[in-house]
Amino acid sequence: MFDTNEELLNQIDLGEDSIFEFKDLRFKDGKVVEPHRNSMSDELAAMANSYSGIFLLGVDDKTKTVTGIPEDKLDIVEMWLTGICNDLIDPPLFCSIRKILLPGIDGKLKPVIRIDVNRSLYVHKSATGYFHRIGSSKRQMTPELLARLFQQRSQTGIIHFDEQAVSSAPLEILEKELWERFKTPLSPKTGIEFLSKMNLIAENDTGKLCPTVSGILIAAKQPEEYIKNSFIQAICYSGKERNAAYQVDAKDITGPIDSQIKDACNFVFKNMKVAAIKAPHRIEKPQFSMNAVFEAIVNAVAHRDYSIQSSKIRLHLFDDRLELFSPGTIPNTMTIESLPLRQAARNELLTSLLARCPVNVNNISTDREYIMDKRGEGVPIILSESSRLSNKKAVYQLIDNTELLLTIYAAKI
Repeated sequence: MFDTNEELLNQIDLGEDSIFEFKDLRFKDGKVVEPHRNSMSDELAAMANSYSGIFLLGVDDKTKTVTGIPEDKLDIVEMWLTGICNDLIDPPLFCSIRKILLPGIDGKLKPVIRIDVNRSLYVHKSATGYFHRIGSSKRQMTPELLARLFQQRSQTGIIHFDEQAVSSAPLEILEKELWERFKTPLSPKTGIEFLSKMNLIAENDTGKLCPTVSGILIAAKQPEEYIKNSFIQAICYSGKERNAAYQVDAKDITGPIDSQIKDACNFVFKNMKVAAIKAPHRIEKPQFSMNAVFEAIVNAVAHRDYSIQSSKIRLHLFDDRLELFSPGTIPNTMTIESLPLRQAARNELLTSLLARCPVNVNNISTDREYIMDKRGEGVPIILSESSRLSNKKAVYQLIDNTELLLTIYAAKI
């Protein structure tokens, strides 16, 4: 969209519209003073809440002329924008910020900054509220509109969030070796056709093909670059307190989510204690059932709410327990009490892909061939296996209705 200077200059002549915004900047004492940071955050969030569009900084919206930005101020403006996107917009806004040259009215090239804002997967709140874009101006959202937008994109209401296109991600991030493993003899021959049929790519609101949320999670080497916090934070503590002074091991587990499952299980296996008993042959008694740990991590990765980008899966290992925090409330109409009895998936596409990934964890005993069985047996296995080992039932809790906490108690060894 607007890839050449000629296209940009033609749009400047036409003026602002729903997807195009100009801003002339004013500086004082080496800082940007106009537009105000709050106002700029409102404009950026309004665009992300509505359309994919472009901001040009260094263009006067009244005279439609390229005024430019002093070269010694370009880095200052970039830092100013980064601060706005990270500090004044919730959740933080990811956009492309580029320095380009455009001719002014005197024909000389002048530096301007181009900001490409993609229509977001999320609903963004800026410094003074929730805004959307109507024509060339921003408007505060009415409660009705905001409720509808949250219904479409919200942290709890989206059933098919994992099938949405991620406009900021290029197709090239999907690794061929990672998506080809899902091919069968009946699969389409061409890559694009296969990826589309598998819903690993989809068209965004402008008709551009982009990776989907599930496509990134299963077939990109670093999903967290585009789906923020889509990794597992694993920490092992010595003792029973969550205290950095007692931290003995820690790892941010990244990569495709099936690899995350394997690495998280290995983290637990490496750090848990194992007792050895002679009766008369050597019998090992571990702190935790690896079958239960495997099922717990699979459920956390498969069913977490990926639209909550402010939180990650957290795996904390203590002397007396394992705690696993998963972003998002319980899907659909399930309750804590009904978890062992019912089966429901927030991420249908993601779970179907994991149901085609072979079990990749060595330290478990299961006759299952694939990571997901989609029979709803995960929670019963967690409860029964952990209870059998520790004589204490694992506990599920909802934290502020935004996070699910599973506590598995350790066996006394």
